[in-house]
Amino acid sequence: MHSTTTAAHRETGAARYSADMAPFVYALFFVFGGITSLNDIVLPKLQSLFTLTHAEAMLVQTAFFAAYFVCSMPAAALVRRVGYMRSAVAGLLTMTAGCLLFQPASAHGTFGLFLLALFVLAAGITTVQVVANPLISMLGAPHTTSSRLTFAQAFNSLGTTIFPYVGSILILGSIARVDPATLSGADLDAFRLSESRVVVHTYFGLAAALALLAAVVWWRRTGLREERAPATPIFTAFNLLGRPRFAFGTLCIFLYVGGEVAIGSVIVNYLKQGSVLAMTAEEAGKHVPFYWGGAMVGRFLGAYVLRLFAPGKVLAVTAGAVITLLTVSAHTVGGASGWTLLAVGLFNSIMFPTIFTLACEGLGRRAAEGSGVICMAIVGGAVVPLITGAAADLWGLKTALGVPALCYLGILVFGWVARKPARLNEDP
Repeated sequence: MHSTTTAAHRETGAARYSADMAPFVYALFFVFGGITSLNDIVLPKLQSLFTLTHAEAMLVQTAFFAAYFVCSMPAAALVRRVGYMRSAVAGLLTMTAGCLLFQPASAHGTFGLFLLALFVLAAGITTVQVVANPLISMLGAPHTTSSRLTFAQAFNSLGTTIFPYVGSILILGSIARVDPATLSGADLDAFRLSESRVVVHTYFGLAAALALLAAVVWWRRTGLREERAPATPIFTAFNLLGRPRFAFGTLCIFLYVGGEVAIGSVIVNYLKQGSVLAMTAEEAGKHVPFYWGGAMVGRFLGAYVLRLFAPGKVLAVTAGAVITLLTVSAHTVGGASGWTLLAVGLFNSIMFPTIFTLACEGLGRRAAEGSGVICMAIVGGAVVPLITGAAADLWGLKTALGVPALCYLGILVFGWVARKPARLNEDP
């Protein structure tokens, strides 16, 4: 494996940075991480407004993460056609449009329209993520890619720590004051319209910020000198799945995102339980940042740890730690149950960037294609939470933690299998 920055650029063959481009990429990680984490706050809000079951409420995550499956390969094709920076602008503008769609969803008071707005928002995030992951890998030598991407993901976690706390104050504050189940007819419609406006105002503010960021990225679009990959049919990217390591890593992205999102989605309702911390919705929402904040701290620490130990071994150890925490949380009560669940975020920290880089070692000019295929696997965030919600409806939230625990078991196995470097000639 090459070990110099020059060699890294030769291997990726996709782009060259000027030094001042890195902050823009870190800003992208901050924004799409923060907005994604707001789903954990919007979900209980919509569940309350529309009196949904756990499984029905998880459709928030299904609509959002389905966009990764639908839009990842078109996003990779867009990168090949117009380049990384222009694709980032397209993604940011699509995110802006998704935020603005919350207005008609509120005006009609329809759950389905909120799901549509979330899908459009996620389509833009998908494009931004397909752009951002390979760009970070091009910042330096291949052997430090896991560390570098982990550091970038720390900015993602900074967003996921800040956004839920602010969102819980803005969005969840009024749930405890009125029970929608006691309303009907015109009173219920008026309540839904009034309360959904709180969500709209939050996302309008995000729309303005996203439009500003898009303008800044457009202004700096020439700061990245790009060497385009050869034009190939979009579906040829799937032949990368003929590489066992890449295929297993792609599956683990599905499992990881599914497990992480499922846990984040149940935190508010989990902490509200009398057998856990018996909190109000707003209080529980303010604890969501501990989950994502743990990931932020872990990513800054992980950026250093991954320079000392084999990434695969670190991945296996952290996956084992998550399985242990979930088991303890499901079999205890009170603070022990609540805080062990929140502590999962610390060990989640290095998983996405480590799985991503272990799977993508040696892709060279096909980095954007590989990123597109892997981003499709983020659809796990649409599937696993739905299964977890159905399990919660049948057996309760504690038993439902077994679903994400199984996901982390698969990740543990991948970490052990991928503990040795991949051969650079493994591509099919």
